[in-house]
Amino acid sequence: MSQCQLYKYNATFFAIKKENSEFFGSSFSENELDNDHVAWLNFHGLDDTKSIEELCHRLDIDKLTNENIHTSTRRPKIEEYPKYVFFQIKSALPTEKNDNLLNQEQISFILGSNYLISFQEKAADHFSDIRDRIVKARGKIRSKGPDFLLFRMLEAIIDNYFEVLENITERIENIDERIHNTNNKTIFKEIELEKRKLIELRKIVQPTRDITLQILNSESNFLDKSNLRYFANLKSSCLSILEEIDANKQILEGLTNLYYASQGQRMNQIMKVLTIVSAIFIPLTFIVGVYGMNFENMPELKYQNGYFIIMACMLILGISLLAYFINRGWLNREDE
Repeated sequence: MSQCQLYKYNATFFAIKKENSEFFGSSFSENELDNDHVAWLNFHGLDDTKSIEELCHRLDIDKLTNENIHTSTRRPKIEEYPKYVFFQIKSALPTEKNDNLLNQEQISFILGSNYLISFQEKAADHFSDIRDRIVKARGKIRSKGPDFLLFRMLEAIIDNYFEVLENITERIENIDERIHNTNNKTIFKEIELEKRKLIELRKIVQPTRDITLQILNSESNFLDKSNLRYFANLKSSCLSILEEIDANKQILEGLTNLYYASQGQRMNQIMKVLTIVSAIFIPLTFIVGVYGMNFENMPELKYQNGYFIIMACMLILGISLLAYFINRGWLNREDE
């Protein structure tokens, strides 16, 4: 059974109630809502569908909205009803392991004239700073309505996007440092993993930007016109994230090309070494082949020190060729 928190507040007071979803499903109703305070009810988890359905019935929330709360939407959109506004977005948190993609969570919002209900899929807490603002009366949140609370919650989610992007950027910088000094084949997999994370993040941020645009263009009475400038800042933040995502994707493309170029350079170095070794041993093999022929009229074969002379000539020839290649810089590894 999921846990819930109910915050009631205005400029002069606040109250907190923490119970399970069954309690709020059976007791929370419009009678608890009045115009002198804001009510924020937050659900951690959606497993108790019966209590959520009962809550929606008590607040006269459409059945389609109740179904959407439990359904993952591909393209979030704002749905305006006579008594409330409903929409969903995706949150994201960075992963601790390299082999995982983003930690995603769908969050649904129901915004009324004097209340805001949020539904989280998981028990993760994105809104600790908002709770602290309510308790300590920091900022404007206690003197504003539920639409300003919604702004703060969206701001917290977008801040998590920045955190995810910063985490990806750090990994990209780490890959950039290692790609020049190692021949580890897992680097290419890491590059592809970070690309997939950026793609996933873009799929999350793009709809969030669209939501902020729809809020700015909305004529709903539940959104105070004086607060729309705050949502405009959220749109600008989303645009900044999308620009950084594109920039990081270009960096990863460059790292991919650098990885292949580095692998080609290493292969060329190996081929160069093998070619030099072959160039040294080909004349030596030729000499050995000549004196390995079974002809009787080969005067050198009858020399008393013929073996030692030939070995000395071969040694001098090999050392001379090696010195020549070193002098030309063909064995120099500094160009890697």
